[in-house]
Amino acid sequence: MLKIAVPNKGSLSETAAQMLAEAGYNGRRDPRELVIQDPKNDVEFFYLRPRDIATYVGSGALDVGITGRDLLLDSESPAAEVAELNFGESTFRFAGPAGAFENVEQLEGRRVATSYPGLVGAFLAQSNVTTTLVKLDGAVESAVRLGVADAVADVVSTGSTLRKAGLEIFGPVILQSTAVLISSGIQKPGADTLLRRLQGVLVARQYVLMDYDVPRIHLDAASALTPGIESPTISPLADPDWVAVRAMVPRLETNQIMDALWEVGARAILVSPIHAVRM
Repeated sequence: MLKIAVPNKGSLSETAAQMLAEAGYNGRRDPRELVIQDPKNDVEFFYLRPRDIATYVGSGALDVGITGRDLLLDSESPAAEVAELNFGESTFRFAGPAGAFENVEQLEGRRVATSYPGLVGAFLAQSNVTTTLVKLDGAVESAVRLGVADAVADVVSTGSTLRKAGLEIFGPVILQSTAVLISSGIQKPGADTLLRRLQGVLVARQYVLMDYDVPRIHLDAASALTPGIESPTISPLADPDWVAVRAMVPRLETNQIMDALWEVGARAILVSPIHAVRM
């Protein structure tokens, strides 16, 4: 039975559970449950703190897991990233008092507060900068004001929280993080199926199915607008001068493609969601 680690709370939890449900797995219904078996799919789910998942998977106690790339790198676990899951995006940056720092080299010998000492420490080591890391569990933006650190390294979205604390961003991006599927590196039955299913969910979220009729003389122009993944499906109609076309198109470009198809003569343009796919 494949053992899968899933975030039990936090920003990754809800979307991870939703992805697994869309992939056909039966997860927990009660948030207090920590271990759930899904006999139909021969898997067992373990609901853990997101920060601990990489440690459990890296030790081999669990086979695969869903966590953030930032948490994987910070844990220094031997677990390997298998695939990006395209949610839970975050950006890590350095910040300090306004005007105090221009580049990361100026942190030499200074104190840097962070909730991710493994991640930040590795980045600073690669930059040949030696600092004293001050580990905090949260609200690191207060560390400079309270005299605990000279600068901070934290997740940044708009930067408004840092600005309110009198800090400004400087230096390079430390990491662009996202949710990832990780593995212990030991091949287990069901792991490849899980990966294919999750990738199918990602494709189904990114694409829709578009059907339309188009005069045969305009088929090349229409097909150029809807090339599909490999090529569009083209079927004859009762009227020999017309054909029916079906293709997958990017969800975010749906309306633009429909407008362009109309301009080249396509009619009866229909769009359908994709619930599951295997590529």
